[in-house]
Amino acid sequence: MKHKALPIALAAAFLAGCTLAPTYERPEAPVATSFPTGPAYKTPAAANQNGATDSNVVAAELGWREFFTDPRLQKLIEIALQNNRDLRVSMLNVEAARAQYQIQRSALLPSVGAAGQASVQRSPADLSSSGRAGISRSYQVGVGFTSYELDLFGRIQSLKDQALETYLASEDTAKAAHMTLVSEVATAYLTWLADQELLKLTQDTLKSQQSSYDLTKRSYEVGTASGLDLRQAQTPVDTARANFAQYTRQVAQDENALALLIGQPLPADLPPGRPLDGQGLLADLPAGLPSDLLLRRPDVTAAEHTLKGANANIGAARAAFFPSISLTASAGTASASLSNLFKGGQGAWSFAPTITLPIFAGGQNIANLDLAKVQKRIEIANYEKSIQTAFREVSDGLAARGTLDDQIAAQESLVKASDESYKLSDMRYRRGVDSYLNALVAQRSLYASQQTLIATRLARWTNLVTLYKALGGGWEEHSVPANAGGASEPTASAASSS
Repeated sequence: MKHKALPIALAAAFLAGCTLAPTYERPEAPVATSFPTGPAYKTPAAANQNGATDSNVVAAELGWREFFTDPRLQKLIEIALQNNRDLRVSMLNVEAARAQYQIQRSALLPSVGAAGQASVQRSPADLSSSGRAGISRSYQVGVGFTSYELDLFGRIQSLKDQALETYLASEDTAKAAHMTLVSEVATAYLTWLADQELLKLTQDTLKSQQSSYDLTKRSYEVGTASGLDLRQAQTPVDTARANFAQYTRQVAQDENALALLIGQPLPADLPPGRPLDGQGLLADLPAGLPSDLLLRRPDVTAAEHTLKGANANIGAARAAFFPSISLTASAGTASASLSNLFKGGQGAWSFAPTITLPIFAGGQNIANLDLAKVQKRIEIANYEKSIQTAFREVSDGLAARGTLDDQIAAQESLVKASDESYKLSDMRYRRGVDSYLNALVAQRSLYASQQTLIATRLARWTNLVTLYKALGGGWEEHSVPANAGGASEPTASAASSS
């Protein structure tokens, strides 16, 4: 019994085949084990508001509803995840890659089918052995398979593994597209808020400068102001008018950009939003993050799946050097007359194995193997570059985060000082103590500092959005009960997809 079982086991192992792909080993990350430190990188408190220790895990798992706390922004992101066409295409690409994988996987099993055949042939007398013209008929019905390749050296298995890695890479690519869309909607919304504030600032400045111009014009008409004073007063008015037209255009274009991202016109019933300089627009992010967790980013994992696919392709290229065995077989009934086709004794079968042994291909197989190895080295470089890019994005975000708050504080102080300077200069001008030029310079400084303050606040918020995405955030959606406070743990989690 043992001697009979041994050949069966060996045959089963032989037919199961093997893979000639090299054992995959993940390349070492070509970055430091921790993020940079220095004056630009400030470390906040060691625990977040939920009492959890700061770590990259917390940032990556922070749901976008918890990070983007503005109700209006949450609604826009929700609509975008349902309607955005680019995200829809990414999800369809995943389905296409899944179908391609299933097609490749099906090659591991024979395709069985049923077929019927009828043949009628007339032979002339001079070609017949009997010397008389005759008609021959044959009928056949059978079940079988055609050209089924025994995967003895893992060629089909390697191609299946490559298709699987391509499918997994497409899933991660779609996940990255999801996170990018969340980030793009947030950035576009913040830009919209900033341009609205710049428009309002310019409108207020225009009113103030128009009032000063009207006063100077009346003084000029009565002879107490010179033509130079009048033209100097006109300059900031025209500048504010030009800026007003510019920001009006930018606000309209911001709305168009948001409409494209969410896949529909902006709804009229959006919830009330929060101002750019308000609190609670975005949640803060934890710091002190280990760099090895960058491997959780979908663009990095997609690059690794592509690398694994290139590794599997080497196995398929190696298998081309070995013999290939294909089987064609069928079993059924055959008869010279249709009436006897299904009677006893009419059984028929055929078995036709084919073996192909590569002898000379002009160096094609060697070139294919060399190409597969080069492609793997290319994908190793792409994988390492994706890690370096991720590391740089997080490091830049942490550096900006550590300095932008100080910059905002300094800019707010500058705005306050410029405002006091302008008020004093304008008062001196109106009392005739000083020329209008000093008031004009002070007003320009105030207006410029106010614009810079809005731009710096926008930079701080957009940097947080970018840092959140760089840390792998934006994929999960956590919902918090309405009666829960900000310190409550999330009670439900779902991955959104279109």
